[in-house]
Order: sequence, then C-alpha cells, then structure tokens
Amino acid sequence: MMRSTFKTVFYVNASKEKNGVVPIMGRVTINGTIAQFSCKQTIPKTLWDAKGNRAKGKSKEAQEVNFALENIKAQIAKHYQRISDREAYVTAEMVRNAYQGIGTEYETLLRAFDKENEAFAKRVGKDRAKRTYQKYLTVRKYVAEFIKSHYRRNDISMNELTEDFIRDYCLYLRNEVGLAQSSVWIYSIPLKHIVTTAHYNGKIPRNPFAMYHVDPDHKEREYLTEKEIRAISEVKLDSMSHALARDLFLFGCWTGISFVDIRNLTTDNIVEMNGSPWIVSKRQKTGVPFSVKLMDIPMRIIKRYEPFRKDGRLFNTGALNMVNRHLKSVAEKCGISKRVSFHVSRHSFAVMALNYGMPIESVSKIIGHTDIKTTQIYAKVTNTKLDSDISAFESKVSGRFSL
Repeated sequence: MMRSTFKTVFYVNASKEKNGVVPIMGRVTINGTIAQFSCKQTIPKTLWDAKGNRAKGKSKEAQEVNFALENIKAQIAKHYQRISDREAYVTAEMVRNAYQGIGTEYETLLRAFDKENEAFAKRVGKDRAKRTYQKYLTVRKYVAEFIKSHYRRNDISMNELTEDFIRDYCLYLRNEVGLAQSSVWIYSIPLKHIVTTAHYNGKIPRNPFAMYHVDPDHKEREYLTEKEIRAISEVKLDSMSHALARDLFLFGCWTGISFVDIRNLTTDNIVEMNGSPWIVSKRQKTGVPFSVKLMDIPMRIIKRYEPFRKDGRLFNTGALNMVNRHLKSVAEKCGISKRVSFHVSRHSFAVMALNYGMPIESVSKIIGHTDIKTTQIYAKVTNTKLDSDISAFESKVSGRFSL
C-alpha cells in the first residue's frame, strides 16, 4: 500500500502587504492535491522566516504567531487523521474544509441513510407507509453488508460513490442476496433517493445514478378476469374475516383505490357531485389527489359495513398481511391459481376500465399516478380488447381496398 504524503506549510502573501505587514497563509498537500487557506494571522514582513515557515526571533509577537501556527498545524493533523480513519482516500481540500468547519460532519452513505430513516420514521402513519419505512431499513442493512463485504469497511464517503459502486451493489443483491431483478430494482430506489438528494443539496459534486440505470425488468402484472372477479363475488364464505377481505378486494376492483388509501377513507371522503356519490381523497404514498365515482357495487359494500364503523372510517381493515392471507384462501376456494394479493384489485380495475374503453388518461387520474407511464405498466391490453379494436378497424376499411 502506497504511503500517504501529508504536509502542512505556512507562507506569507506578499501581494497583500500593507505598511510592511503581510497575511500568513497555510497550504495542505496530500498525495499531489493542494488546498490553501488563511491563517487569520498577520506579521511584519521583516519578521517572517521563509525557509523555516515561521516567525523569526524570540520577541513576544514572534512567539504568539508561532504558537498560533503550531495550534493550526495540530488541528489540521487531527482532522487528517480522523478523515483517514474513515475514508478510503483523503484530499487536501477535505482536510482544509474540515479545519474551516465546512462539512465538518463529512457525509457518509450510511450516516445519510440513518438521517433519512430517522426523518422517515416521524412521518409514518401521516404521509408515509410503514411498509415503505421498513423497505428503507432493509436497504440500509443490505448496503451496510455490501460495504463490509466488498470494501472491508464500516462506511463509505459519499464522494467515493461511482457507477461501479452501484453496479456492484446490484450484482451483490442479485448474486449473493439472491433477489430477482425486479427486487433489485426496488431495493435500488432508496439508495438512488439518498444519493440524488445528497447531490441536490451539494454534498457530492456528481450523481453516479445520472450515468447508471438499474433495469426494473418489469414482470407481467397479475390481474383477474371478469369471470374470476364474478367467482370471488359469488362464492359463499363462512368466515367474517374472509368475507371482509373479499369485499375490500372487490371495492378495490371497482374503484382502483389502494389498500392503504381504502383504510384511510372516512365518511368525509364521500361527497355528492352531479347527483352521484364520489370518493374524493389523496394518495398517502404520493399526496396526489384522486376522485372516483362510486358505482353500485362499491356503494353496496360501503353500506354493508356501515354498522361496523369506528371513528368515522368506512372500513375496519386490519393489517394488509392478514387481508392478503385471507384473500389467498378465498382465491383457492374459487379455484383461482393466480397469486392474488390486494394490489391485484388495482391492476384488475385498470384492465377492466381500459377494456371497456375508458381512456388511459382517465384511468391514470382515478388511480392517482403521477406519471401515465406507470399506468401503462399496470394496465393490460387483453386479446378481447385487441379483437374488438381490430374488428372495428376491419369494419371501417372493409371494401375500401382491393387485391
């Protein structure tokens, strides 16, 4: 390992001489990098020893200047040692900035994660979901394990992050943790958020994610056909918990509202517009407003659970994991082999709406997406819709051309 070259010297800036007095400057050099700074000290030019980098003689003025310079040198050495213990490399600018109080708490990746997670935890239940917070904690754990495994260190400076770091982290998740590519993409999002925020706030000069793209490898989104939705609607259920899970799922199929947003709904969210009941609310995940007209089926589901309301909430939903477990049992009872989770209701709504001719812009607005591209991923164009569209096209062009 190459030995680090570290040196601090002092000199006077003769160009700033005033009445024979000059300011004293400092220069830090580390492995070819140089950073200069003001020592906030002045001295008569005749008292400066250029060769010795200090004041000449034993006068009180010379002793006070030399004492101040030794103190500065000791502080810089302390900052250099502290940064060397933590970072893989040290530059003169990093040490100079630490001495001057610029970036004294030099940003590291895991420290940035901890700050973000601490702030995130305070927002859980308000405008952030607990599951998303848990995902951030998991990603923080994976990043720490990756740094320990590949760098043999406990943390890494933000300035060291490169495209190679991100690429190797994604390979680590894929090959060593054993995640599917879609999960690798999901677990790269919090890391991207942390790094991009640091770049935006001026903590790092460049954003490595700007030049590296993590492929999401989107799988085909699961959804239920009309026949399968009908089967779930008509199945007889003895368990109240299974019935509630089924009804909440159907509510999602006919409104496109996510589980957490259904759980947040209160009687205040039902408003009358143009003589019809509507749900008007905001998505907890993004804060994007959405409004959905309540058709007959979701309205009947609301009325069914009216006697069980607490605190004005439309439904007493319970935990998502428990609801998904009940949904799995309901799907099995209906002979549905697909992996049915609550989120499938949202997909099913998008597919059904598009198949019956609702414009994708309207579907996106109802679902509360910030980007219509997201709706395009969720929504499916089925063979039935394709057949209908091609048949309509065929009827319009029929007889116009000959062979």
